[in-house]
This record gives sequence, C-alpha cells and structure tokens, in this order.
Amino acid sequence: MEKLKARWDISSNWQVILIIFVFAITGSSSVYVARPILEFLGITRVNFTPEFFWGGISYYAIRILIIFPTYQLLLVTYGWIFGQARFFWNFEKNMLSRIGLARLLKL
Repeated sequence: MEKLKARWDISSNWQVILIIFVFAITGSSSVYVARPILEFLGITRVNFTPEFFWGGISYYAIRILIIFPTYQLLLVTYGWIFGQARFFWNFEKNMLSRIGLARLLKL
C-alpha cells in the first residue's frame, strides 16, 4: 500500500481505498452505460452478420469506441463525487497525454 501512496502522491490508506473503489465502479458502470447508448444509436450485435468474420470484430470495435469516452467521463465524475477530483483529473490528463490526445484537447 505504501508503494501506491508514494506513486500516486497521496497520504492516507483511506484515499487508496477510495481510488481503487472508484476505478472498480467506473469500469463496471461504463460497460453498463454503453449498452443503452449503442441501442439508442441502433447498433446491436444482431445488425452485424455473424457468419462474416469482420461483423463481430466491427461490433466490438464500435462498442470499445463508445466505452472509452464513457469511462473517461465517469472516472472524473465518480472521482469528484468521492472527493478525489484532483487525483482523477491529473490521472486523466496523464492518460490522455500518453495516448496522444492531450494536444487535441489542450490539456
């Protein structure tokens, strides 16, 4: 636990527990929230022909493209709700800069 506190620059075990909890509920709820978004857009697994190999891959690629921004928004939102907004905002900026989106978003 001490390694996480040093790496994340936090001071208490309670913060570590909150941060891990936020990561857990964000992952679960982003997948849960993506389904109604896909249904609203009219994208269901049935629309992609199962006998065609790229059909399944296309569906899951679109699903991941919907889940990714949903996860980012929920992570900062849950972090704010649980009082760890500064940590998660810095985490988001770091993650987006690593994948090359920081220049686009001017972070």
